[in-house]
Amino acid sequence: MESTFPFQIIPLPEHLRVDDALFGITANVEADPALEGYFYLFEKYGFGGSGQSWEEHISTILEEERPDLLDHLTGYSTPARLIFYADSEEAVDDFMRVIVPVFADLGSLNKYFSQTDSSDFFE
Repeated sequence: MESTFPFQIIPLPEHLRVDDALFGITANVEADPALEGYFYLFEKYGFGGSGQSWEEHISTILEEERPDLLDHLTGYSTPARLIFYADSEEAVDDFMRVIVPVFADLGSLNKYFSQTDSSDFFE
């Protein structure tokens, strides 16, 4: 698999699985120094930059691009961390194909945000 930045993929041990989740897709949006610029970019466009804000934007992108994939993902984000659980490696790969091009760097995320309406989002 190519780079997953800014996300980390974690195979879940059986005792940490939620429902049918086999993998966690996460980003430590509060404490990872590599993501500090992301927080400021979220704020620039009137978004909170929390894990829930990341989740809301990602879910919106998936609703538009791959609504079927949402059946294989469950979000459990917190203010400090983006968390999606995926039920298969295929779901993780599909998530990465759709979402990483938008979130891979601040330029592509800025382009996405410039086309959004902040009033359409809660976080």
